[in-house]
Parts: sequence; structure tokens; C-alpha cells
Amino acid sequence: MNIIFKYRMLSDESDNFVRDFEVYPDMTLTEFHQFLIKALGYDDCMVSIFKADAEWRPLEEYSEIDMGDDMPGAPRCMDKVTLMEVTSAFHDRMIYTFDMMNNRAFYIELLDMQRPQGGLTYPRVAFEHAPVPDQYDPEATEECGSIFEEMMGEYNEFDGDDGYDDEF
Repeated sequence: MNIIFKYRMLSDESDNFVRDFEVYPDMTLTEFHQFLIKALGYDDCMVSIFKADAEWRPLEEYSEIDMGDDMPGAPRCMDKVTLMEVTSAFHDRMIYTFDMMNNRAFYIELLDMQRPQGGLTYPRVAFEHAPVPDQYDPEATEECGSIFEEMMGEYNEFDGDDGYDDEF
């Protein structure tokens, strides 16, 4: 395929956690799930992926379990759906629910569509910041510096500079 989808993954358990993934859009949701589990260092687990609206409300569920096409309202099987079918426009969103019992999830947004870069292997983790939230214990999630504070750090040199005169 001549295009790569770039997704950003966030967590509501850690404001600092960020992962950017670059993947082929023709991956099935099952292949995407297997890639994510490996990239996050999680044990294999039962997941559901939801297409979400702009306010992160679930719209359509995709499940690992094939419930058949004849059951009305049943989630579609992740093996039969590609990323391109779920997210095909900038800022399309998905909710990756990895702990159904405790309603724990990651939030994934399509940021970019680009040509593959020579010398890179896909799928891949393109950017990471902060430790991954613990798979089994949300209380064990390590907090570290804010990515916003880190990126804005160079602008802090103006803090407290009372000698600055903005009048002409």
C-alpha cells in the first residue's frame, strides 16, 4: 500500500502518556490489536474497538468474537474490518477498550496520512512519551513530567522578567 496512517494514542489514566503509531490502513482491526499489545508490552487480552465521534462517544463496536452477520445489532468481527473502514478522514477516532470489566481504554485519533518513508519498517511506534499505564492496576501507573510543560520549557525563560517593557 502506498499510504501510511499515523495515529495518536492517549490515556485518561495518565495525562502524560502519548504514543504515535504509523501503520498500513489495510490492516485488520485484529492485526492492529496484535501490534498494539506488542508495542505496549501488554499480555494478550480480550478487547473491543469502537468507532467514536468527535466527543469520544462510541458509535459502532468491533469485537474479537464473530457473532455472525445475521444477529441484528451485534458488533462486527475485528477480523473482517480494516482500519480504513473505521477511520478514513483526519481526526477520525477510535476507543481501544482493553479491560472490559473495569472500563479501561485508550483513545486513538487519526492524525495524518502520508507516504511510507524509505528505510522504515511498518507498522511502527513513531513517538512515545511517558510510561505505559499498567495493564492490570490503574493505580500503579507511573506519573512523570507533563509533555506540555516539557515542550513549553524553553518559553519559561520569560517568567518573572519584570524588566520587560511592552510599551513603545
